[in-house]
Amino acid sequence: MKLKTKLQHIDAGKPIVVLNEEDAKELGVNTSDRIKISIDENTTTAIVNTTKLSVGEGEIGVFDEVEHELSIKDGDILTLEITKRPKSIDFIRKMMHGVKLNDFEIRAIVSDIVDDKLSDIETTAFVVSSYINPYDINEIVSLANAMVDTGEKIDFGSNVIDKHCIGGVAGNRTTMLLVPILAAAGFTVPKTSSRAITSASGTADTMEVLSCVSFNSDEIKTIVKKTGGCIVWSGSINLAPADDKIIRVRYPLSLDPKSQLLASIMSKKKSIGADYLIVDIPVGKGAKIKESSEGRDLAYDFINVGKRMDIVVKCLITDGNSPIGRGIGPALEAIDVLLALENKGKGPSDLINKSLDMAAAGLELAGKPAGREIAEEILISGQADEKMREIIEAQGGNPDVKVSDICLGSKTYVVKSDRKGSVRRIDNKGINLIARAAGAPKDKGAGVYLHVDVGKTIKINDPLFTIYSEHDIKLEHAIELANKLKSIRIGGVILEEVG
Repeated sequence: MKLKTKLQHIDAGKPIVVLNEEDAKELGVNTSDRIKISIDENTTTAIVNTTKLSVGEGEIGVFDEVEHELSIKDGDILTLEITKRPKSIDFIRKMMHGVKLNDFEIRAIVSDIVDDKLSDIETTAFVVSSYINPYDINEIVSLANAMVDTGEKIDFGSNVIDKHCIGGVAGNRTTMLLVPILAAAGFTVPKTSSRAITSASGTADTMEVLSCVSFNSDEIKTIVKKTGGCIVWSGSINLAPADDKIIRVRYPLSLDPKSQLLASIMSKKKSIGADYLIVDIPVGKGAKIKESSEGRDLAYDFINVGKRMDIVVKCLITDGNSPIGRGIGPALEAIDVLLALENKGKGPSDLINKSLDMAAAGLELAGKPAGREIAEEILISGQADEKMREIIEAQGGNPDVKVSDICLGSKTYVVKSDRKGSVRRIDNKGINLIARAAGAPKDKGAGVYLHVDVGKTIKINDPLFTIYSEHDIKLEHAIELANKLKSIRIGGVILEEVG
């Protein structure tokens, strides 16, 4: 069948075409079937959608991915043929029935995800199948290695240390202290970090306040060769691309199956050649992991998968009940980091202590005894500050940046206590929601600055936190949310009066 091109100017993230229902019937295809499309010497495979109205008979609606793949324009005549559905769909069906897959079958699924041969529905079925029927360690390792082999790999040599946090804790910007400490100790620390999805800031968002974070693989190698470390956005490079496509379909359903979590993290660490990996597993009411037993099980899974992938792993189960640091939001978190570095360890004590503990674990894992003493000396002596400024400069930032240079939102509101007592809890999720309502992470200067810690005794009208925003309407929204959520819980001897 030959049809005339009608460009749709839609980026769907997959190769999709739209056929009029009559043409689809004549060709013998239905929605989600595949067709082979050719013009001159160029050929690609696309997923079919059908319509009665938006594309007429004799036309083919072409999304951006197909347009770019075939280098076509409006009116070009395309040749269509039916093609077989991917064999990987049969493998996904096997998974859904609880059948264990071998390495070949898992690699076939991953390859088809990377090549956009599976529809979102089929990829979602793959995700759901692992949620219903968790993988065994062989399947996790096969999935992780397949993700590595279908993406870029960056070779930084030996003595490469990496770190990952499971997430859920507001602030918690330990990476930005850990990287310069370990790099100053002589290790290679190529940290690729994410942007925020549901939090007020990701490490990449915070680092972007101080420098650029988007670099290609060659640029990252140059930065790391010069400084020993980097803090860059993982989305700017093609590490484990299947993982990014899987995350895209997982997100709307809020699914995070443990087997895919393990494969996702370990594949990206293997892609940058990590020899050693420190995993931060926050546990508590405000974290993703609620119970210590669940955290320990996850830690052993990381260690066992690491052994199979030649990565030495150490997990730290940490307190995830409250935020770490004072600032929540890109600029406010950057201020926390600079205070800790400039003042040689005299910034937010919880952030500093956790960062030192994690640095110590990394040093000891890599064969350096007395890791805490080494880490403290590097921070207190100013070596970490010097190294961080080298990294900032190498990534295009100002190496002389000071706290006073960081711009915060000009619209502010102080939330005060309406009762006396002691701070019982600071809710991670609530604080993140307030900071996001204020504009974070898109507005770098937006967020929340905490004035209290858990356990602090306070009086009526004492400041609890300040909201920063760059827009009046966003500030109003954040204030409304703060009044509704009551994210800082204050308790006394009397919990409630009745009657």
